[in-house]
Amino acid sequence: MQLAIQLIFAQVGIDQILDNGAATSQSIAEGWDKQWLDLLQNNTSNNLYGALTNLGIFFAVGTLLFFMIQFLKDLISYEYTRPISALIWPFIVVVLLSNSGNGSILSNLTLGVRNFLNTVNQQVVVSADADKMYQQALNMSVAEEVAGSLLRPCQSLTGEQQSQCFVKAAEKVNILWQKYRDIYGNKRWIARLQTKVDNIRYGTGIVSETSFNSLLGSTVQTSIKNFFVSLQYAFQNLIEATMLLIAALGPLAVGGSLLPVAGKPIFAWLTGFLSIGIAKISFNIIAVLTAAVIVNGPGQNANVDPDLMWFIIFLGILAPILSLLVAAAGGFAVFSAISNTASLVKERI
Repeated sequence: MQLAIQLIFAQVGIDQILDNGAATSQSIAEGWDKQWLDLLQNNTSNNLYGALTNLGIFFAVGTLLFFMIQFLKDLISYEYTRPISALIWPFIVVVLLSNSGNGSILSNLTLGVRNFLNTVNQQVVVSADADKMYQQALNMSVAEEVAGSLLRPCQSLTGEQQSQCFVKAAEKVNILWQKYRDIYGNKRWIARLQTKVDNIRYGTGIVSETSFNSLLGSTVQTSIKNFFVSLQYAFQNLIEATMLLIAALGPLAVGGSLLPVAGKPIFAWLTGFLSIGIAKISFNIIAVLTAAVIVNGPGQNANVDPDLMWFIIFLGILAPILSLLVAAAGGFAVFSAISNTASLVKERI
């Protein structure tokens, strides 16, 4: 019977996400760890990152001409004040793009920043989701789909056949209720769902046609929930893929930083990298806080029968959009701070 429950979860498409919210976030990051190491540290002389580093060096050599023209112009106009401070950029570019074959300084720094962001993200999720709010809220919605998938075949039967079908289905669902109680304890939302199933099974209590159909649901509703849950899972993987893409383009940003412009490409690259980290952290915070509202609100009332489709839609569409907006605002602030700091340092040197 446990196998049957696992197969149902697999059909719903969320068997991996039913684990702890912190573990889910961490597992996504860990799944990309090998790819990060292969790209940024292992045999960087011959892999993709090595090729991009060579291209970055080519950009640096090309932009060095423009840098020298501006350097000589400043040398004539400002004597030695501004030109001396500008000499730090060629030194930075040479140091960051030096590739030993086991990763450059830039790749090691990039990997270190990524690990730091993941650590902060994990600490935030663990501390905010101490009571497994995210997991509970997701399971509150999913449990109805699981129960409905077991009870749905009984809807077309009549008489004794329907009663026997309900009995067998309820026995399988009881395994799920026990699993939830082992993980979360005796929560009211578990008792509410079990009561609904028992009322249908034994024909006791008042179960309206609307509640009956709501519990049984439909394959269309299950598919919709499956889509939105998979969508938020895809968004978290998209965040990891975007961070890796930005990291891979780091040598190009460094190589173009010798251009005599106020906004250095390396600042934009660093801002983009940090912004994606902000989006990742923001999404997890939004998901956990929204889940806490559900668990501490309708989840504590055994008489309330909430429609949690909005929560699945929120996770799949609205939370990613909101986290990206927060990341954009945070990235703009980071870029302004870095640019202003660089200008201040340049004036002081």
